[in-house]
Amino acid sequence: MTHPALLYEKISPNLLHCYLCNQQCRIQDTHFGFCGVRQNIKGELITHSYGNVIASHLDPIEKKPLFHFLPGSHSYSIGLPGCNFLCEFCQNWQISQQGKEEVIQEAPFTKPEEIVSLAKQYNCPSISYTFTEPTIFFEYAYDTARLAQAEGIANIFVTNGFMTAEALDMITPYLDAANVDLKSFNDTSYREVCRGRLQPVLDTIQRMHEKGIWIEVTTLVVPGLNDSDEELTKIADFIASIDVNIPWHLTRYHPDYLFTNAEPTPPQRLERGHEIGKNKGLRFVYLGNILEGQNTICYNCGITLIKRSGYGIYCQSLPINGRCPNCSSPIHGRWSIQDIQNNQKAKDVQVIQK
Repeated sequence: MTHPALLYEKISPNLLHCYLCNQQCRIQDTHFGFCGVRQNIKGELITHSYGNVIASHLDPIEKKPLFHFLPGSHSYSIGLPGCNFLCEFCQNWQISQQGKEEVIQEAPFTKPEEIVSLAKQYNCPSISYTFTEPTIFFEYAYDTARLAQAEGIANIFVTNGFMTAEALDMITPYLDAANVDLKSFNDTSYREVCRGRLQPVLDTIQRMHEKGIWIEVTTLVVPGLNDSDEELTKIADFIASIDVNIPWHLTRYHPDYLFTNAEPTPPQRLERGHEIGKNKGLRFVYLGNILEGQNTICYNCGITLIKRSGYGIYCQSLPINGRCPNCSSPIHGRWSIQDIQNNQKAKDVQVIQK
């Protein structure tokens, strides 16, 4: 189903400028943008992804991964076609890299109201926009998020962070948390392997933090691409420069899609990344796609607050009012629905003040 697109301007009768993401496409009549789902039809920008839900799952929140946001809960997770990157190591390439012909085929239409209803039916306190890039199905995510918030359901983006400031401003009132992929700290790697750029991703992480959106950062550690001590140190330095309380997830790579020449990440490289992150002052560094390194530990007294195994958790001493129950050190996160609601109010005040 076609649907009017947001965040674009008409340059000439037949040329449109889409500024939803930082590809900043100039799209001629009948042509598609880089994402493959936004098309210029007679001088109007439309999206082919609206309502075309191609993946939906009931997932543990830890799978996003989010470790400091409603731990132990489930998130109703949806994905729609399109992506503004062409990552050669994409783990969801079967759906994110669908061709234009597949995207524009008629598919069952799912209303935003149906997604919210399903989240309520399954007692999910959140909806995650994931699997593909939520920026690219922005109109659908936006409409769904507004409805979800009105029902007391939180909204989460699992994103590559390549959205524009305008898109982030628009979704901010309804966005409670995000896991942002920081794939590298090398602009050349972003350009050659992902067909993107580094700086806009860094800007998004900074802006999200300033806007009060809960952020966790994930780096898929790919041997030979971004696993050097120098690269991991730069990423850790950047995260620490924003806030040492931002959790950093170092995830094990397995060969997939077009990047099959690299070996699976040796666990020792993830452990080295964990050491680098802690040495740079990050309080919470986690390892993904392996069994170790997933517990939440108080940075001050060292007790285990949350013990995890796979995507399951065994809570020992969840933070009480955002503090370690043993030493009262602040443990940053959104640990309850009340935390999320309080943060929404704070964001509203911030908008009014501006």
